[in-house]
Amino acid sequence: MKSTLKRAGYGKVQRQMNDVFIQFTSRIIFLIVLLFAAKLFMDGHYAPGSGFVGGLLIASAIILLLMAFDFQTVRKMIPINFHIMISAGLSIVLLVPTLLFLFGKPFFTHQHTYINLPIFGEVALHTAVPFDFGVLLTVAGTSLLIVSLVGGQED
Repeated sequence: MKSTLKRAGYGKVQRQMNDVFIQFTSRIIFLIVLLFAAKLFMDGHYAPGSGFVGGLLIASAIILLLMAFDFQTVRKMIPINFHIMISAGLSIVLLVPTLLFLFGKPFFTHQHTYINLPIFGEVALHTAVPFDFGVLLTVAGTSLLIVSLVGGQED
C-alpha cells in the first residue's frame, strides 16, 4: 500500500504540507522567542538574565528558522553579517568602560541615574544597558557564526 501511495506522489505532497506547517510554526515561535529574549535583556539588571542569555536566545531563534528553511532563505529574511555583528558588540563592550574610565570612574564600575519621563515617571538609566547590548550582539553573532561555519555555509 505504501509503495502505491509513493508512486502516486502522496509522499511528496505530505512532505510539502509538513514543510509549510513547520515553516509557519517556526516563524511564530521565532517571534515569541525574540520577545522573551528582549524581556530577559531588559530585566537583566534586576533579575537573572541580561545580554548573554538574550544573545543565546536570539541565536536559538534564528537557528530555529535555519531548521525550517535553508540558509539562503534565512539570509534573505535576516540579512546580517555575523562578523560585523561581533565587531560592533565588542566595540560597544570596550567603549562603555573606557568612557567611564576617562571620566574618572573605576574601569568596570557602572553608573546610573534617574530621569523623569512624562508618561513613565521616574526611569533608571544604567551604563550597564549598552554594555549588555554589546554582550548580546557578540554572543548572538558568535553563536550564529559557529553554526553557519559548522553547517558548511560561507558567510
